[in-house]
Amino acid sequence: MLRVPVISPDGKPLMPTKASRARRWLNQGLAVIYQNDLNVFAVQLVNQPSGEQTQDIAIGIDPGKMFSGIAVQSNNATLWTGHLVLPYKKVRVRMDTRQMMRRTRRSRRINRKVPYSQRSHRQKRFSNRVSKKVPPSIRANRQLEQRVAKELSLLYPVKAIVYEIVKARGNKGFSPVMVGQSWSISQLEKIAPVTQKQGWETALKREALGLVKDKTDKSRQSVNTHAVDGIALAATHFFRRKNYYHSKGKLSVPENCNITNTLIFVIRRAPISRRQLHLLQFSKGGKRRKYGGTTTSHGFRKGDYVEAVKAGKVTRGWVSGETARQVSVSDIDWKRIGQFTARKVRLLKRSTGLIVNY
Repeated sequence: MLRVPVISPDGKPLMPTKASRARRWLNQGLAVIYQNDLNVFAVQLVNQPSGEQTQDIAIGIDPGKMFSGIAVQSNNATLWTGHLVLPYKKVRVRMDTRQMMRRTRRSRRINRKVPYSQRSHRQKRFSNRVSKKVPPSIRANRQLEQRVAKELSLLYPVKAIVYEIVKARGNKGFSPVMVGQSWSISQLEKIAPVTQKQGWETALKREALGLVKDKTDKSRQSVNTHAVDGIALAATHFFRRKNYYHSKGKLSVPENCNITNTLIFVIRRAPISRRQLHLLQFSKGGKRRKYGGTTTSHGFRKGDYVEAVKAGKVTRGWVSGETARQVSVSDIDWKRIGQFTARKVRLLKRSTGLIVNY
C-alpha cells in the first residue's frame, strides 16, 4: 500500500497516510498538493492537526561509484525507494578537458626559439597540494546523495540515517566509494544522526528480509539493483536484537520490520555544461559561437520539464538544448527525443537541478 507524505501548515513533516485518505482530504478541501523537488505526491494540511506525534523513520543509503541506492523505511512500510545515477564519469571527463585546455593555454605564451633557461615558465608561487580535499568527481557523487536525503527530510520525519561504509586494507585511496565517505557522513549528520554499517551487515539483513539483489547488470533501473540495499540498511534501525547467531545450523536473525511495495524513483543530475565564452577550439574566421549555460532564447531553461507536440504526438521530457527556432527535448537518460518548434512546447515544471522519473 502506497503511503503519501503529509506536511503540516507550518511546513513540518508528519507521518505519511494512505493514498485514499489523502485524496479524500483533497476533495474535501482539507489539504492541498505539496510541491517538492523529488516529484513525490505529497499533501499539506490546511488546518492544524489534532496531534503531531511521529514514529521512527530511517533513510538507508548505499553509496556507489556509478549508482547509489537510497530508501525510506518505517516499522510498518517501505515509504520510498530511489535509484541514483551518479555524475562521476561526466565530471571526470570535464575535469580532464579543463586540465588539457589549461595546459594548452599556458604553452602558447612560451617562446621556444630562445634557450630553455630564458623561457617564460612561471615558477610556482606556493605549494597548494597540502590540503586533503575531496576530488570533484567524488564530491559530486556524495552531494547528489546529500541533496536527495535533505529533500526526503522535508517530506518525512526522519529520525536516523543508516550509511554503508567501505573498509579497505592497505592503500585507502583505491576506491572512489571510500574516498570522502567521512566528509559525506559529517554532512549527513546535519540532517539526522548517522549510523554506519558495513557491507556484510547489509547482506545479512537483506537475506533476513528475503530480498534478492540483481548483480547481473548494475545499471538496471530497478529496486533489486541498488535500492534493495537501501531498504536493508534502513531496516537495521528497527532491529530489536543486534546480534546474529547460528542455532542448530540455522541462522537466527532479529525480528524484521514490514517491507512493502512502493514506486522506484530514478534520479540524476541534469548534465548541463557550464557557460563558456566560446568553444574550446578555434573556428573559421577566428569567431567562436556561444557554448553551454542554462538559458535559452525561447524562455525555457535547460532541465525544465516540458510537454511538446509534433505531428499530433505529445511528448514529455526535459529541455536539453536549442536552435534558432526549435527546442531540444531529452528523456531521463538525457538522450534527445527530438527537436520541437518552440511555440509547440509547454512548460510543466521549472528546473530544480534534478531529473526525476518513476
